[in-house]
Amino acid sequence: MRHRARIGIPLALALALPLATTGCSAPADDHAPRGEPAARTAAFDSCGRRLAFDRPPRRAVALDQTSTETLLELGLQDRMAGTANLKTKIPARYQEAYAKVPVIAPKIATGEQLRAATPDFVVAGSADLYTKDRAGTREELAAVGVPTFVSAVDCPQHGEPGKTPFELLFSDYEQLGKAFGGEERAGRLVQEQRAAVAEAGEKARGAIARNGGRPTVVYLYSVFNGMPYVAGGTGLPGEMSRIVGATNAFDDVAEDWPEVSWEEIAQRDPDFIVIGDLSERGRPGDSAAEKRAAMAGDPVVSELAAVRENRIIEVPGIELDPSVRSVHALGLLAAGMKDLGYVR
Repeated sequence: MRHRARIGIPLALALALPLATTGCSAPADDHAPRGEPAARTAAFDSCGRRLAFDRPPRRAVALDQTSTETLLELGLQDRMAGTANLKTKIPARYQEAYAKVPVIAPKIATGEQLRAATPDFVVAGSADLYTKDRAGTREELAAVGVPTFVSAVDCPQHGEPGKTPFELLFSDYEQLGKAFGGEERAGRLVQEQRAAVAEAGEKARGAIARNGGRPTVVYLYSVFNGMPYVAGGTGLPGEMSRIVGATNAFDDVAEDWPEVSWEEIAQRDPDFIVIGDLSERGRPGDSAAEKRAAMAGDPVVSELAAVRENRIIEVPGIELDPSVRSVHALGLLAAGMKDLGYVR
């Protein structure tokens, strides 16, 4: 879930990034990994900006956990000069690799923190991490020779029309593989995750609501100051619903995670509810138990059949945002629907 920019260190600091240690023409240094692929040219578009590399990056910085885990999944920890904005625990399969990467900021990185890492490539899951009050704008970083990547899921308007969020996510893997000279490993990852998407769809084939038609679902992501935030029509859950034969009850809201009221949820009267468990983030209302308690304590929502009959599926909240982990949540969704009797 995205957060608004905060006031931070002026971005002029990011512009002070030393040209000698950034960009694709920087000389080798002690941080360069052994066994680097032979120099070659790679070029592609990322969220409306053309990126070109005459050698694989050696000091990449990931500005968020999503990007960090994608690079780790691609085996690129030795080419990372920094990571930032960790929201939950790193999964066990990445922990050894993650321990090799410097944490330049526990939360959202500033231009000064990014400058200190001397990156030659910066990767982010969303464009809103590139602002004057955060790591710096893409234009400013490009001016000092630092290419910047944004997930294609965050800017579908720049991609091929009709591409699904999962296909956009897979294109991220392919582009990053191209940048780092790791096309083969990226291709295997795409193949594995495409198979997982197909398997989830097959598991949920023939999903049907008790009263006929497609079952409807509300994705409860967080509860902040007593107000629920749910999946709208522009986020990944809408696509996840389509794959398993369900309908996101708030597909008509053109936001990723809009704030709604409990009354609005009651009016949509979903067949079942998916709770995003954000226990590790640690904010009030983040855990699945707190969200269950909030629904049970609301005089209207507590009367919904989905709540009374415990038609609830719990998934890790971070997996409802596009990431290398999202296929796992999709599998949990398909299995949960079967357990609840929506799949014959």
